[in-house]
Amino acid sequence: MHPLLQDYVCVHTQQVTWGEMDAFNHVNNTVYFRYFENIRIKHFEQLEFMKYKQLANVGPILAETRCRFKAPLTYPDTVHIGVKVKEVGPNHFTHVYAVVSENLNCIAAEGEGRIVCFDYGNGRKIDRMPEDLFQQLKAQEQNT
Repeated sequence: MHPLLQDYVCVHTQQVTWGEMDAFNHVNNTVYFRYFENIRIKHFEQLEFMKYKQLANVGPILAETRCRFKAPLTYPDTVHIGVKVKEVGPNHFTHVYAVVSENLNCIAAEGEGRIVCFDYGNGRKIDRMPEDLFQQLKAQEQNT
């Protein structure tokens, strides 16, 4: 794990690909949201969040997201993407993201995503997430 991500609960490492570059010779801004998505899904898998989708048609939905670009990424590079948890509520929580460049040895982007627990059968958010999921998220929030 990269030292800049030691406080993060889940980390994903991947290569920057040539196809992620744009006409300005850096990784296109939209790609960072894919990086966030990759770590978000990995964290959901770690929490076994998707089992609720199979059991009760309840699962996560991204309500909002943002990104602050701090340094341009370029090909070739390896990035380490971290996530931690804050603001856990009865039916939602916030992911905090960081993208670290090996080449630059710095955080190239920071972001957040607000996740809501959603009833896909009824098309609306639920009042309270499953208790075991809530407790896992609260524990992760306290450790960061």
